[in-house]
Amino acid sequence: MEILQLILSNFFYFIAIISAIVFIHEFGHFYVARLCGVQIEAFSIGFGKEIYGFNDKKGTRWKLCVLPLGGYVKMYGDKNGASIPDLKEMEKMTASEKAKSFVFKNVYQRFAIVIAGPAANFLLAIAIFTFLFKISGLNTVLPIVDEILPQSAALESGLQKGDRILAINGKEVTDFNNIRQIVSVSADQELYFEIERNQQALKINITPKYQSSKDFFGDEIKTGMLGITASQTTHEDLNIAQAFVQANVETYRTSLAIFDALAELITGKRSVKELGGPIKIAQYSGKTVAMGFTVVAWFMAMISINLGVMNLLPVPVLDGGHLLFYLIEMIMKKPLSQKTQQIGFQIGMALVLTLMIFTTFNDVHQLFARK
Repeated sequence: MEILQLILSNFFYFIAIISAIVFIHEFGHFYVARLCGVQIEAFSIGFGKEIYGFNDKKGTRWKLCVLPLGGYVKMYGDKNGASIPDLKEMEKMTASEKAKSFVFKNVYQRFAIVIAGPAANFLLAIAIFTFLFKISGLNTVLPIVDEILPQSAALESGLQKGDRILAINGKEVTDFNNIRQIVSVSADQELYFEIERNQQALKINITPKYQSSKDFFGDEIKTGMLGITASQTTHEDLNIAQAFVQANVETYRTSLAIFDALAELITGKRSVKELGGPIKIAQYSGKTVAMGFTVVAWFMAMISINLGVMNLLPVPVLDGGHLLFYLIEMIMKKPLSQKTQQIGFQIGMALVLTLMIFTTFNDVHQLFARK
């Protein structure tokens, strides 16, 4: 009963945050599709039975459905919201009907319509980060060692208090977060450090240890750790242009970190137990609301980037799968056969459903494990 109450208490915040992000994603598809002359039959937030809806002047049905775990834009000529073409209807279409159908648009228009969804998510994240950097400025924790923890990789390597870390594996380090990002995914891997000690340049090899720590929300995670802390900080106020530039950098870095994490899951360097699903997102949604507006905004930006990245994966049914088919069509000068695409969509759907079931099971298991 306690677990059920935990889930329900965060449900409203989960719905609000996810629905807003999904709306932006689907609006990206919608807006570019209309620019390309495609008729939009439905714009849905959620799946399943319609709770509320209305028709606009152009005949699009805007609706809210009972299962708020995503959304879709159904275009003329699509069999469903996953942009799978209706083969039987395609054969019956007149010239005027083909002109307003997504499937009969040229490959470059289809590519633009599909990529507009993930692009909208990245733009949302950039807008949020621009706002946050403008109001908060840029706070940097300098990469200068303040404390070395006992029995740590840093202590065993000879790292000392006051050492300034300049680079890791040839990558320049400008703030402490750079160190954390590299080390956290490099447990049991030897790293090449360039440091400055007493105005002298030194080189040290350190192998981070795989240790437990707390994430932003207080949950236990296992990552690579050096065993050092840093406390010296700088603050810089940013104008809107500087905030925008920094927002783009942050979005790019976060996107790369997600791709790196996915690569580690595939290669086995990271446990699949770290995967989170709707229950974990709901739980974190409630926690961020309790922490204040700026944390909610940051969380929305992170979820939006995650949605954009995941949709770019080359899995049929996802946007990335469609984009892969279109790239092949551009190269071959003809589309893949409908049979091949249908098989791809079926495999993609099976993969996505399997992942959703697994992550939900993983969330439930972790909730019970804490009790």
